[in-house]
Amino acid sequence: MMGHTALWPHSVVVAADVPSRLTAWNPQAWPVADDWQALVNGFYRSETGQRLGAFVQARLDAGAVVYPPHPLRALELTPLAEVRVVIVGQDPYHGPGQAEGLAFSVAAGQKVPPSLRNIFKELRRDLDVPAPGDGSLVRWARQGVLLLNTSLTVEAGQPACHVHQGWETLTDALITAVAQMDRPVVFMLWGAHAQQKRSLIEASTRRRQHRVLVANHPSPLSASRAPLPFIGCNHFRDANAFLAERGLAPLHW
Repeated sequence: MMGHTALWPHSVVVAADVPSRLTAWNPQAWPVADDWQALVNGFYRSETGQRLGAFVQARLDAGAVVYPPHPLRALELTPLAEVRVVIVGQDPYHGPGQAEGLAFSVAAGQKVPPSLRNIFKELRRDLDVPAPGDGSLVRWARQGVLLLNTSLTVEAGQPACHVHQGWETLTDALITAVAQMDRPVVFMLWGAHAQQKRSLIEASTRRRQHRVLVANHPSPLSASRAPLPFIGCNHFRDANAFLAERGLAPLHW
């Protein structure tokens, strides 16, 4: 695993001290893997990044409860050089203690949300992997699964309220960076929102070496609907087969 550095190296975050919600717009407290750092720093310095920071801090100053405590945790756990699979989500969970900075994942001890239950259901059907004891997908992130929401903060009880405030500029750049890698990567695009990133991925790919898998969102409202039901999509099996065919280690889902 590659080393990590914060935006300003004098700042150290101790895991036990991390709160359950965001307390300030404080990028130096959000470490990311070294090979993401230049891209992230450039975003923070940009006009869009500064505008986003001012927006989030203003909401905090107004008393808004904002999640998660570490918006860029996916970039801390999954270095660019180690990405094997990208799963795209929309924005963090908006309930107390749920969001942990990884798309579809909830912190250990939280009730597993319906969409994540369907992900585990499909995993059991596809690869006979039993449901885990909790809903945290940290184990996936540490194996090279980039669990990336396109908007990285949210307010309590208000889904999508930070959409189009600037995060998408950063997350599109992150997706582009992965797509431009020479090493094959699997992109899993579940639902219409994630599938909007397909053209970005294809436009950024130097060679057609990546695999893009699409299906409905795993939400109970759409998981079994035609024409691309999530239940039965075989994405986990297909991803592992694609990686193995190219000499890359499969995931232990």
